[in-house]
Amino acid sequence: MATLDHLILKVNDRDASVRFYADILGFTDAGRDGPFTVLKAGPDCQLQLAPWGTPGFEHYAFAVTLSEFDAIFGRIKAAGLGYGPTFDSVGTNTGPGSEGGARGPGPTLYFNDPNKHLIEIRTYEV
Repeated sequence: MATLDHLILKVNDRDASVRFYADILGFTDAGRDGPFTVLKAGPDCQLQLAPWGTPGFEHYAFAVTLSEFDAIFGRIKAAGLGYGPTFDSVGTNTGPGSEGGARGPGPTLYFNDPNKHLIEIRTYEV
């Protein structure tokens, strides 16, 4: 079975994107590789931020532990970011919700990154 190794994520503002993914999601800035800024999203996955511009509207879902979910949710609220329990409820500042994912149902929370990409965090721990 294949596993996801990395994603190339088009961004409009590399610095704002690095701050968002590091400060809100807790990813680690691993430096540069050619035109990309590499962020470690976990031990076996990384985002490669590409400064090529984007209209946004991509969707990326990250599975995290329950304690990480709670910590990220706290940082989202502290930063004043709009969020919601479903993909079409961002900005209602309600939730979390519960939806199915790769490993079954679990708590979910949706919000946008600085590039208007739809980000989802989910946990399978309850």
